[in-house]
Amino acid sequence: MPKPKMLYPLVVVDIALFCVDDNGLNVLLVKRSNEPAQGFWSLPGGVLQPERDRDLESAARRVLREKIGVDVRYLSEVRSFSGPDRDPRGWSIGMLFFALLPRDHIHAIVKDSVDQVEWVSVRRITRAMAFDHSEQIDAAVQVLRDKVERHVPPLHLMPAEFTLGSLQKTCEAILGRPLDKSVFRRRLKGSPDLIALHVENTGSAQRPSLLYRASDGFQF
Repeated sequence: MPKPKMLYPLVVVDIALFCVDDNGLNVLLVKRSNEPAQGFWSLPGGVLQPERDRDLESAARRVLREKIGVDVRYLSEVRSFSGPDRDPRGWSIGMLFFALLPRDHIHAIVKDSVDQVEWVSVRRITRAMAFDHSEQIDAAVQVLRDKVERHVPPLHLMPAEFTLGSLQKTCEAILGRPLDKSVFRRRLKGSPDLIALHVENTGSAQRPSLLYRASDGFQF
């Protein structure tokens, strides 16, 4: 009798982990140390392990912990990628997530299955990417930009305390264009997402800045 066909495809999770620094919006890439695509750059990712993972989000969080030593506050599904040719191991379904890391937590640690990690500007990705990860990065960046365009402040990218000026710069880094200061602040006025804290004493002749934090339970 012929062997029964495999009923289930390979299921993987990939994570576009973003941060913002002085160079703009960056995504974390890892250099793969194992086949397939050994030596190529990719997003952090891994195969679903049903005996360990409660769901796909749990799998994504496990991958981030095990491969680069990162726990994130914010993680969200983007979309699925599927087909017989996207992975040399066979027909696969890949669920893409995106995650946000505050500016003061951007030092990832290599833990397993990667040779190197590097933050790369989303505007200057010149490396040959494994699988369909170039397309995945484009999809994740677009979702992030769409949220900010709808005036949802990306507070999960901010440190515990921040100024409205630094929040505006973060939004500009994501959108890739400048924003009008007065319009930006008018849209945030009275926002329940922002909690005013105290005035920052800069020690200079400049007018001191009011510091804010994200409200408890804020969801991007």
